[in-house]
Amino acid sequence: MLYEEKTIETIPVGPLGLIPLKSCKELGEKVNDYLVAWRQDRESEHKSTIAFSGYQRDTYIIEASTPRFGTGEAKGTLQQSVRGDDLYIMVDVCNYSLTYSLCGMTNHMSPDDHFQDLKRVIAASAGKPRRINVIMPFLYESRQHKRSRRESLDCALALRELVNMGVENIITFDAHDPRVQNAIPLKGFETVQPIYQFIKYLLKEETELDIDSEHMMVISPDEGGMGRAVFFANVLGLDMGMFYKRRDYTQIINGRNPIVAHEFLGSSVEGKDVIIVDDMISSGESMLDVAKELKRRKARKVFVCATFGLFTNGLAKFDEYYENGLIDRILTTNLVYQTPDLLSRPYYINVDMSKYIALIIDNLNHDASLSGLLNPTNRINRLLERYRAGDR
Repeated sequence: MLYEEKTIETIPVGPLGLIPLKSCKELGEKVNDYLVAWRQDRESEHKSTIAFSGYQRDTYIIEASTPRFGTGEAKGTLQQSVRGDDLYIMVDVCNYSLTYSLCGMTNHMSPDDHFQDLKRVIAASAGKPRRINVIMPFLYESRQHKRSRRESLDCALALRELVNMGVENIITFDAHDPRVQNAIPLKGFETVQPIYQFIKYLLKEETELDIDSEHMMVISPDEGGMGRAVFFANVLGLDMGMFYKRRDYTQIINGRNPIVAHEFLGSSVEGKDVIIVDDMISSGESMLDVAKELKRRKARKVFVCATFGLFTNGLAKFDEYYENGLIDRILTTNLVYQTPDLLSRPYYINVDMSKYIALIIDNLNHDASLSGLLNPTNRINRLLERYRAGDR
């Protein structure tokens, strides 16, 4: 049975309310469409009872805005009541395409601006919702998750701030280091892996793959992503390899120690299709170096899977690598802003996560367990069986 066809076993926490901030508008509308369709089709004798008041609606989206004054200051406003609602606020802190006027100048929104807007909307609800949940796919400041010198602990501070404002659950995807949840040990924090969706969309586009340890490998581009790659490889029954970055610690360029070389640990990749899996593509420099090294070692096809495609240095280098046959496919999710240029690239596969988010929201609203959703092993095995049977 599909998750979205499940029978109702628990009373909802409260009427469902969905607030996708402007940064997450398109993704939020897709999530809303799934929820509306499921709840209209779902049969239950309880749907007409008072406990299920507001269960079936034409839309669950609650209109919210964060207008700004001429100085760049802003406020959060809600267009309807949220009293008693189980509220889900969605925000994409990486959406730099949005702008606002600052003393007559155009300013692009930074992650800091988006985080402040999130807090403004929470503040506008004024403690009236039954429960507040935040869906923040790219966890704000998650790259500054630990202290190595005299440094700020920005991610921990942000999580504490949200909890102090009344947030009960925080849902994020592929957190850079999940241990940041130690900052809020008594609140809900889920970091979700989109591995099933990567495999689903890759197999949809690539119909002639042999998924076994003789023909395919999973590669971690650095030691930090080992856990992710090990899980990916184990689920698919593949071998894995790892690169580690040899850095020059005598100098700092652009805020970091430059990479001198990528050293490979693992069995031969010659003639094999390889999947490089990581949490994000930022500038893409290390990912491209790894792809080049794999092709130099005679890998057949190189697929790059990253949850967040930020592409902070543009796409020119990726175009060049694709044209030179060093990269075959790049898969990233729609959890963060995607430029029209990126979506138009022939090598790019857009991994849609809206249905998965809708399933998580639907389960949380019923206070149901998420373990079946967070562990995709059974779904991946069913997908592989269909693929091997030729059902593509």
